Amino acid sequence: MRLEEFLEKDFVLHDLAARTKTEALSELAAPLGRKWLALDTAKAVTVLLERESLGSTGIGEGLAIPHGKMDALERIAIVAGRSGAGVDFDALDSKPCHIFFLVMAPEKVVGLHLRILAHISRLLADESFKNAFMNAQGQDGLWEFLKGY
Repeated sequence: MRLEEFLEKDFVLHDLAARTKTEALSELAAPLGRKWLALDTAKAVTVLLERESLGSTGIGEGLAIPHGKMDALERIAIVAGRSGAGVDFDALDSKPCHIFFLVMAPEKVVGLHLRILAHISRLLADESFKNAFMNAQGQDGLWEFLKGY
């Protein structure tokens, strides 16, 4: 499994402007709405916030993997985002999040969705991956870096 199977260059956000969880989720969902015009991004944010109400997907160490499911999606999509300033995401360690991987899947998808979350979790456990993610230059550099995983 490779990230680029579910990630597109337009789904790579190298400099998030968001400062709050809701802003970050809106910014991360926006490329999906541009790709699939039938996708209601406000509803996507609601789905993501409902998932967050069960427990933060800010897993600590500056990392967040928000995820959810929507029937309106044609396929699983990943949006990668980076925030130099950090976002207050109610992370488990109460620290700001800098690296985001949004995973959205159609309702009917189960196993693949979980395998993608596990793959991303393994990548984020690697300090060299996190450092390279944060240091990649611009959208092009971050996209080129992520295509290798």
